[in-house]
Amino acid sequence: MVLRVRVPAEQGENELMDLLTRLDHPPLLLVLDQVQDPHNLGACLRTCDAAGVDGVVVTRDQSVALTPTVLKVASGAAETVPVFRITNLARTLRDLKDAGLWIAGASGDAPQSVYDADLKGPLALVVGGEGKGMRRLTREHCDLLVSLPMRGQVESLNLSVAAGVLLYEVQRQRSLG
Repeated sequence: MVLRVRVPAEQGENELMDLLTRLDHPPLLLVLDQVQDPHNLGACLRTCDAAGVDGVVVTRDQSVALTPTVLKVASGAAETVPVFRITNLARTLRDLKDAGLWIAGASGDAPQSVYDADLKGPLALVVGGEGKGMRRLTREHCDLLVSLPMRGQVESLNLSVAAGVLLYEVQRQRSLG
């Protein structure tokens, strides 16, 4: 048996803004700043589907595309969660702010724990790429920075694991009203 899989079409900035106008609930986006590992992108898509994320924003440069590995790791989520590939992340973050979203960036050195932040409203959660984290300009466009408390000896979590913890904290807060 041979199975052909069609790679889902990525969308752009215009489609992202169109999505936001169509939603009947506070938007939740995951923004990935130069994520290059296909396993991380696939795992993030899978978690986004499970957590009810409205879309994933990725940068055009220095980011992995929707490859066969991404599709396999995503286990079907690449077909259910729209991916928006954008050229200029700083401009897109400004546009998201203008559309009423708060921009929360994940950073290990953030002064505020994710558990102390109010994440119930319209939100774009930014997670930086492997190794380097968020770029300086991306960080400057965030309304708030949040961290995950690290109790053990390791300094950080895998990008997709951290994104999952953060997204489920958003869902927990939203479920409480």
